[in-house]
Order: sequence, then C-alpha cells, then structure tokens
Amino acid sequence: MRDFDAWLAGFRPSIADYKYYIDFKKVFNNVEAIKIPLNILNSLIGSKNIEDEFKSILTQYPETLNCIPILLAKRELDIMAMDEEGQIDFHFDKPNCTNEEHTKFMRKTGLFDLMENHIVNNLVDYVTGIETGLDSNGRKNRGGHLMENLVESFLCKAGL
Repeated sequence: MRDFDAWLAGFRPSIADYKYYIDFKKVFNNVEAIKIPLNILNSLIGSKNIEDEFKSILTQYPETLNCIPILLAKRELDIMAMDEEGQIDFHFDKPNCTNEEHTKFMRKTGLFDLMENHIVNNLVDYVTGIETGLDSNGRKNRGGHLMENLVESFLCKAGL
C-alpha cells in the first residue's frame, strides 16, 4: 500500500518556468502589428476638438478602426453596444457604421475621455499593458502545457 503523505510530500510547490508568467514575445508582436494605427490615434491625446479630429483620422486612415477594440481590452473585432436608442453591432475589421456612430462609440465607452483628458500619454504603451494583462489570462493554458512537459520528462527518465 502507498503512503499518501510521502507521495504528497514529493510534490513541487510550482511547475512554473520563466515563460509561464507572460509571453512577452507574443505581447510585443501583437502591439507591433498595430503600432502605426495606434500612433496615428496618439495624435488625439490632449485634443481640444477630439470628435472632429477622430472623424478626420477615420476618413484618412480607416485602418485605425482595427485597433479600437484592444483599447477596451477586447481581442474580437466585433462589438455589440446598446443604449436607449437601440443596439449597434460594430465590425471594426469591416466597418459597417458611419464615422458619426464610431464617434458616439468612442465617447460612450470612455475612450475619448481617456485620450482628451490625458489619462494616458501613449496608446502604444497603454496597449502593451492591455496585451500583458490579457496574456496573463493565458497562464491556465501554459500551466497545462508545463504539466504535460513535466510528465513527459518523468516518463522519459523512467524509460517509458
């Protein structure tokens, strides 16, 4: 019969390796992919006429819409929003709304407040923080992979 206490005492307190916490390579790649549109939107920080400037940016650089969802810590490019006027389904990868509706979205979600009141100074840094936070949610997946690797190493050492 096995001694449960002896078996349990052999457990490690953690199986985390250095890459367990944050996959910074993935974080930096995700930010790099939208760095130019984010820098275009950086021109709105501290703006006194943010709504008109935003509409102008959308006209000149419609690709900036793709990075709006990540400003709300959302990876999906489709966002549904509802208010007293009804529901709007925003498709940021295939714009289906007017510049006016996108402006309303930015105002009502608080993104304009974030920028015009200088709550953040740089959207690239802000999104790097968001990506880092979102990646920390991936730990459960990394933990599973770490456990698989650990068990495999034990099996290999045992000659199985």
